[in-house]
Amino acid sequence: MAESVPQSAGRANETPARTASRRWPRRRTRRHDRYTLAPLLLISSNLALFLLFFVWPAVIGLGYSFTSYTGVGSAPFVGLDNYQRLLNDEAFYAATVRTLIFTAAVVPLTYVASLSAAVLLVSPYSRGKPVARVIFFVPWLISPIIAGVIWRWIFGENFGLVNYVIIALGGEAVPWQSNANLSLIIVVIAATWGSTAVNMLMFVAAIKNVPTAYYEAASLDGAGSWAKFRHITLPSIAPTSFIVILLTTLHSMKEYALIQAVNAGGPGSENNLLIQYIFTTGFRRAQIGYASAASFVLMLILMIIAIAQLVINRRKDS
Repeated sequence: MAESVPQSAGRANETPARTASRRWPRRRTRRHDRYTLAPLLLISSNLALFLLFFVWPAVIGLGYSFTSYTGVGSAPFVGLDNYQRLLNDEAFYAATVRTLIFTAAVVPLTYVASLSAAVLLVSPYSRGKPVARVIFFVPWLISPIIAGVIWRWIFGENFGLVNYVIIALGGEAVPWQSNANLSLIIVVIAATWGSTAVNMLMFVAAIKNVPTAYYEAASLDGAGSWAKFRHITLPSIAPTSFIVILLTTLHSMKEYALIQAVNAGGPGSENNLLIQYIFTTGFRRAQIGYASAASFVLMLILMIIAIAQLVINRRKDS
């Protein structure tokens, strides 16, 4: 039988290198745990808020979408009846089409306005940049309700500033509020005005990060201002452009407060977007279950748009 060796004697015979090799995995494990736990602790509060105010209400809304819940009493299960009703609801289709038209108009206008303002603010030939920066940033400082009231005063049919000027010049009052198309145009202008400030700041940061060496090399080759903007600036800020387009699209599809303040989706329900339709159905007609089904259809549309834009952007990058 082999003679047993005391553990203390064995440890005493270990070389320093062997001892260090035994301690190293332990230190690396502690460091690994620290790098793993720190991000988890930092995002835990956001994760808790996300679960509490987004995931949990979404789960409840998904459950209500399969019921005929009216906001009071029980919630009888009706299966897919609400979704089948949506397929035959002309008001839902009209609101969806109006939402797509509104978004298709607001996104390109916002992109052009934001990028133009950013180019003016970073141009070395511009004057009065501090004042212009404050003016461009004002829409972001006021609430959408107040912004909507301002635009309602400007384009009011009976008391608006624009009609006052037109009548003073001998013209006839324009039906800004009673004509559905004109009313939608006013909302598009107001939404573009309100979305320009934040996107402008993103473009300013992106343009300032473009290396000046590119412009200097282009100048030596005889490139003009438009050629530099088209072949240097636009490709360099492509990631920012993608973010601006994506966020503006998602925000436009969910616009509510501004439209409610400008014309409340009028005249009548002509300019009701999906959000107005969902609010009216759920809280004024007390059809919570049906409105929940419409909300999930809107969420699916937003997810499809976001995923499609991400796929297109990745293909362009590749």
